Order: sequence, then structure tokens, then C-alpha cells
Amino acid sequence: MKVILLSDVKKLGKKGDIVEVSDGYGRNFLLNKNLAVMATKKSMEILDEQNLQHDLEEKQKEADAEDLKKQLAKITLEFHVKTGEGGRVFGSVSTKQIVAQLHETYGIHVDKRKVIDNDAITSLGYTDVKVDLYRNKVIGTIRVHVNG
Repeated sequence: MKVILLSDVKKLGKKGDIVEVSDGYGRNFLLNKNLAVMATKKSMEILDEQNLQHDLEEKQKEADAEDLKKQLAKITLEFHVKTGEGGRVFGSVSTKQIVAQLHETYGIHVDKRKVIDNDAITSLGYTDVKVDLYRNKVIGTIRVHVNG
């Protein structure tokens, strides 16, 4: 029996996969628990339409990430930290602070877990911080200036 999976099933496949299973397993488990539907001509057409829609959404997300990348390239964030003798920095600038200031100042929301260089900035001067905007395909750069 051929079925189309409606959700991920362990050791069988991922959502949207068309798999061949035994009749009993298909009827008694997959169809009964709404994990799959029969692979008919109509359900195949619906699956194709859903895949097309998903591809269009992914292209739109990637285009939005490209726009955000261009926007981030123009931004320089300023941070003031205490310094001691010889320009020694007390404390650091964390990714959480960078993301918070980006959101407060420019209204741009970036998840702090998407920051690739997630080491705290502990030196004065300019630093480029890389951010994964879309599945490692689109990488944006935020310029951070730390002064004393």
C-alpha cells in the first residue's frame, strides 16, 4: 500500500514522503492515527500543490533575508565600555547586547542564537559580527564599534 506521510514517522520517512508499507501497518496504524493518507491521484495533486507553495514561501524567505542583509550592511552599532590603563577593557559586549540594541535602535529582530561569531567582544575598535539570516545561505554582517 502506498501512502503519503502527513508528519514525520520514525524509521519510515519525513512529512510529504510517499512510502510503500504493508496493508495492515498502513490501515491500522498510519491511517488510524492520521499520520498518513492513501496515495491516490487526488492526494498526489494536493501534495504537488503543497510542495509548490512551500517552495514559493522558501524563496520569499530567502529574498527577505537578502534584503535584511543589505540593511544590516549599512548599520554600525556603538557601544561605550569602561577602560583602564593602556586601553584595557573592563567587561565585554555580548551578542545579547548587540541583538538588543539592533532591535531598540533599528527595529530589526535577529535571534541571538543565529549570531555566528558568538564570542563576546573584549577589545576596542571596530568588529564585524556575522549573523545567519537564512539557513547558512544568507549571512549578514553587523559592524560593531566599541569605544571607551
